[in-house]
Amino acid sequence: MFSLALTLTLLQAAPLSRAERAIAAHVQANGQSAVALLERVVNINSGTLNLPGVRRVGEVFKAEFDRLGFSTRWVDGAPFGRAGHLIAERRGRGPRLLLIGHLDTVFEQSSPFQRMTWIDSTRAKGPGIVDMKGGDVIIVKALEALGAAGLLDDLDLTVIFTGDEEDPGDPVSLARASLLELARRADMAIGFENGSGDPHKAVIARRGFTGWTLTVTGKPAHSSQIFRPENGSGAIFEAARILDAFHQRLAGQPFLTFNPGLALGGTQVAVDTTGLHGTAMGKTNIVAERMVVKGDLRILSADQLESTKRTMREIVAANQPQTSARIDFEDGYPPLPPAPGNGTLLEIYDQASRDLGFGPVTATDPMRAGAADVSFTAGLVPMAIDGIGAAGANDHTADETADLAVFPTLITRAAIFLHRLGQTKPRA
Repeated sequence: MFSLALTLTLLQAAPLSRAERAIAAHVQANGQSAVALLERVVNINSGTLNLPGVRRVGEVFKAEFDRLGFSTRWVDGAPFGRAGHLIAERRGRGPRLLLIGHLDTVFEQSSPFQRMTWIDSTRAKGPGIVDMKGGDVIIVKALEALGAAGLLDDLDLTVIFTGDEEDPGDPVSLARASLLELARRADMAIGFENGSGDPHKAVIARRGFTGWTLTVTGKPAHSSQIFRPENGSGAIFEAARILDAFHQRLAGQPFLTFNPGLALGGTQVAVDTTGLHGTAMGKTNIVAERMVVKGDLRILSADQLESTKRTMREIVAANQPQTSARIDFEDGYPPLPPAPGNGTLLEIYDQASRDLGFGPVTATDPMRAGAADVSFTAGLVPMAIDGIGAAGANDHTADETADLAVFPTLITRAAIFLHRLGQTKPRA
């Protein structure tokens, strides 16, 4: 079904070293096995909450890493309510690289979208085919090509495939403890998420996200007596004042967005433990006693997060008569701010792409780069890059599609990128 003909021209007459030509030749000769591995793992449901399914996909990749001479182990996810993580390590001479992927998808067992199907000779649909089982396969097959060329010993490699990237376990600090520990020992972190899905883009800065809950209380009274000094304006009007002030003072700041996604108000309000569902009861002739609003905010740096929190708390504290309010924050994924080392990795990756004849790679706009596991390495490694996984479109939908015409080239580019990183000096 799948042909490599479209990518052969990319590898001809490219300014590659002998070792890099050997890498390219191996990938070309084994392109069908890469697609077969991709189809195998896509066809195993690994929705985040399908813990056995996530572990099954982990077992498939464990066997691949074992075959390549890695030491593998499984981190049990029971303490944070998830399946766990696969870690594979192979010590070598070069810089310490941390390669990051994830095993889970957003498609649970209840989803009708369960299998990989071909659209035409070069494109296929499937749950997680680009987000991010395609990226996981790129990691495995790039390392396989390096091994076939006798180049794996030039790298000190650690791979972590988390089992809950799409819906992190609780608490997040525990769910990401293994990733943080590995990042502290690494010189570079490389994420193989699909990013924007454009193979000519890579991510060197990502926004993080923080959840927030606004709880407002008013004084219940007959609606005919609203606005009187002894009654005030009620919880719903006070919540509206606060939300409008958020909008007036914060909207439009570079790289900052915030969104109230759920709002319930009335005489009685209840939100369930997931924060996704709730109930409200009230009457038009009673001044609202309670209002709960849940939302998120996304930022590009820790300083921007703290500044935004301060402003929101100031607004919340300036209560109108007979009302009170509080805002609680729940930090989720940290941001990956731009850093010189990240730009250096992009330059090396871009040059590998150009040398393959595949064209330049430029940085993805951080406004188009959502949260991802690589962000947890920020401040722990001097260099990080992400978004160099599979090419495609429509991830998180039943039309999630991979462009497999460029799949061998993406594997080759990743392998050459890793090889060239192996020639750099590791951190002392």
